[in-house]
Amino acid sequence: MHLMDWLVIFAYGALMLGVGVYYSLKNSSTEEYLLGGRRMSPIALGLSLFATLVSTLSYLGVPGEMISNGPMMVTQLAAHPLIFLIVGYGLIPFLMKQPVTSAYEILESKLGMSIRLAGAAVFLLLRIGWMATILFATSKVVLVPLLGLSSSTIPWLCISLGLITALYSSWGGIKAVVMTDAIQSITMLLGAVVTLGVITYQMGGVGQWWPTQWPREWQEPSWGFDPSQRVSFGILILSTTLWYVCTNGSDQMSIQRFLSTRDPSSARRTLLVAQITDVSVSLLLAITGVALLGFYTANPPEFAAGQNLKSMGDQLFPRFIMGQMSGGLSGLVLAAILSAAMSSLSSGVNSTCAVLEKDFLSLFPRFKVSDADAVTRLRYLSFIIMAIAVGLSMLNLFIDGNLVERCFKLINLLTAPLFVLFFLALFVPWANAAGAWMGLIASVVVAVLIVYSRDLNLPVVISFVWMLPGSLLAGISVGSLSSALVGNRAKNSDQV
Repeated sequence: MHLMDWLVIFAYGALMLGVGVYYSLKNSSTEEYLLGGRRMSPIALGLSLFATLVSTLSYLGVPGEMISNGPMMVTQLAAHPLIFLIVGYGLIPFLMKQPVTSAYEILESKLGMSIRLAGAAVFLLLRIGWMATILFATSKVVLVPLLGLSSSTIPWLCISLGLITALYSSWGGIKAVVMTDAIQSITMLLGAVVTLGVITYQMGGVGQWWPTQWPREWQEPSWGFDPSQRVSFGILILSTTLWYVCTNGSDQMSIQRFLSTRDPSSARRTLLVAQITDVSVSLLLAITGVALLGFYTANPPEFAAGQNLKSMGDQLFPRFIMGQMSGGLSGLVLAAILSAAMSSLSSGVNSTCAVLEKDFLSLFPRFKVSDADAVTRLRYLSFIIMAIAVGLSMLNLFIDGNLVERCFKLINLLTAPLFVLFFLALFVPWANAAGAWMGLIASVVVAVLIVYSRDLNLPVVISFVWMLPGSLLAGISVGSLSSALVGNRAKNSDQV
């Protein structure tokens, strides 16, 4: 890191804080603070939705996955047209009819208060764990090697990153989060383009790093639904579709952005912008992974005993930034990686604060306050949430796998179970609270058994990409059946 790199990073941090200060003067109510008055730009919200869901784990994980295992994981982008149809025309029209701030208010109207609180609690567990993993990955994989620090500084780096993010997101609310997300989306795009340009320039053209044969590190293509394969195209398309449907249909971070627009048409434009940006950046990052593999195949780095290109895939992007870029370029790409982290963290903080306020604190008479005082409380909650995420970030020391697998093993573990509650509430007429509880428990159990089948030494080891469809099917089936049995038992008791 040279002086110019530090200046770029300083300017980036100052810009984020400046946006927070600017919008801090424009939040007079919780409606403004959490939903921007429901009149925000679909384009800005779309960029924000993309930046929210594409964290450091994805930004570093996609090139790392390409280096270590090849392009099979990238084929999931083929699912986006189907996702747009299901979410845009199946879920968004219904969601936009609900006069709510928290998505989990929807659950109460059909399944009761206990399920609303359960859904809100599952969301908090999911997103706080997600933020903790982002903090850890950004600190360990990016900041420690780039700044030449020891691993003992990881907790302090997590604290620093969390504090800066909490400052601007707490000051400006959803408007500051969305605006900084939009800036960070562009920064992420530029970071990938700059890296590709530097590699291509140093190697003398695209043909010098583009593979002429299938690298031995890569998985051979699998186009069916083979559960024995690490990744198969069929199950990957199914899993990706279900992940986006579950996330956009039950996660406060996504629903909050839809609710911040004027109408269903604007919400669909938000989704479309997010998907177009996602495809563009994902393809660029995948190609960056190919370029990095070509560069380090031609210029083998020094690895410790037992390490190779495949095992160190997640580390090569930061290594290239540290060793091959200069003149402010490494600062720009580091800003892009920090953008991926901070955009997700700020959105996570804002959404978890919304859920804590609307689904817990405001429900109890002793915690009811005026609208102005509620905004103040939301700002304090931002720092509390971030402090918890920093504390939990150290749990990642005990989780194996590359960044993509880490997402499944920790972050996505509760995605399907959360959507099970919404599916039962929206599409199963006979669903009740007891059945929903059974469906939630069944979904979580199946998710854990699938994703940790190898760690638990189960007789059958199943690829982690089967977690979403498996846990979703189990939750819906058990929830629907249990609701029917409970309903029939209640009906028989009434007749007696």
